[in-house]
Amino acid sequence: MSDTPAERLHRLFEGHRLTPAQRRIAHCMVRRPGEAPFLSSVELAELAGVSQPSVTRFAVALGFDGYPALRRHLREVAPGAAPDEDGGDSECNAYQQAVLGEIDNLRELAALLADPAPVERAGRLLAASRPLPVLGLRAASSQARGFAYFAAKVHPDVRLLDEGGSMLVDRLDAACRSGATALICFALPRHPREVVDALAHARELGLTVVTVADSTFAPVAAHSDVLIPAAVGTGLAFDTVCAPMLLGRVLLEAMFDELPDAPTRLEEFDAAAVARGLFAG
Repeated sequence: MSDTPAERLHRLFEGHRLTPAQRRIAHCMVRRPGEAPFLSSVELAELAGVSQPSVTRFAVALGFDGYPALRRHLREVAPGAAPDEDGGDSECNAYQQAVLGEIDNLRELAALLADPAPVERAGRLLAASRPLPVLGLRAASSQARGFAYFAAKVHPDVRLLDEGGSMLVDRLDAACRSGATALICFALPRHPREVVDALAHARELGLTVVTVADSTFAPVAAHSDVLIPAAVGTGLAFDTVCAPMLLGRVLLEAMFDELPDAPTRLEEFDAAAVARGLFAG
């Protein structure tokens, strides 16, 4: 199977120490692999929310003389279709464009999952950890909470860590003392420094860190053993996170497959729910 333009862009950026602004530029280009070779430095700066000089410094950081040289290289290694002269999606309103952007993110995730090995490895790690800490703060707290809710139906000991503060390290220590071997983290922009520090501490404790992040260039990457990216939508005032949510469900499925008694646990829950009249329909 040939590499996608996005995968070729990832390889171009890997191994470089990028500043936060440069990571935003790299992430923006990976999310738009077809457009990237045709964007001007001004257009790329606007899309990434950085200054035009930041784009120039980004190109130099990658080893190019400037952005024009980087763009020529992109047209060779990650060629895409030139922008539609007839307008294309520009006829859609902002709400429709946000939805279409999320559809693109899901397509990118589907392409990534063509190689199931990272997800399957993550599933084994999460299933084997007793207890299983699930970390997500601020914007990622809802993703962590949703994962923990469903994971608790089939995993015997799930511990949700969705609040920061001085107790966070204590709870990581307690999970490790209780036998935890792995941790799953949901990390979304803007990335709280507290999450980065917590993952660094988790690694010091010997925990294997599985991370769902918006990009392989996210600040948490340096403290993750398995990082699987799922892009967020940036077309609205607040980011949209359909792809990270779906990736969380995929990881749940992979974990489910590694727990022999998972089907029995689900059946027992369903029977108890019926007996209690838990659901209206």
